[in-house]
Amino acid sequence: MDFKVEKLKVNYKTLEEFKRFKEYGLQELSMLEDLEANIIDNDSESPFYGIYFGDTLVARMSLYKVDAKFNHYFEPPHDFLELWKLEVLPDYQGKGYGTALVDYAKGKNLPIRTNARMRSKEFWEKMGFTSVQYDMARDRGENPLFWFPETI
Repeated sequence: MDFKVEKLKVNYKTLEEFKRFKEYGLQELSMLEDLEANIIDNDSESPFYGIYFGDTLVARMSLYKVDAKFNHYFEPPHDFLELWKLEVLPDYQGKGYGTALVDYAKGKNLPIRTNARMRSKEFWEKMGFTSVQYDMARDRGENPLFWFPETI
């Protein structure tokens, strides 16, 4: 199936939709505080992408580009993406929404780093991500998974 991945607007409607997801937490609360302080408007740069089924947000992820100068993982350092909060609402799981979001991120043609949550490592491995042990990651208590485009 082909799903339309959309960049989500930073607004009260999006924040309200996020409350349906288990991973609702500090990042969303920070966005809410910014909204309430009138710092953010509808056109602000959002790190969130999602897929709607009708009018319902059923899948989402946050995707950040990390500049090479902040890269602790690769030699030589280069830009990469961090993919967080990939989540599909329970009634919509197993239908390709998560895969569509990851494929969208892969389309940016940069390495992607993520941390697998409990019981999700199999999904990430199916998507071509591999565990890579980096001393820096171990020092931070991380167990990152990476995907690399063919061109790197």
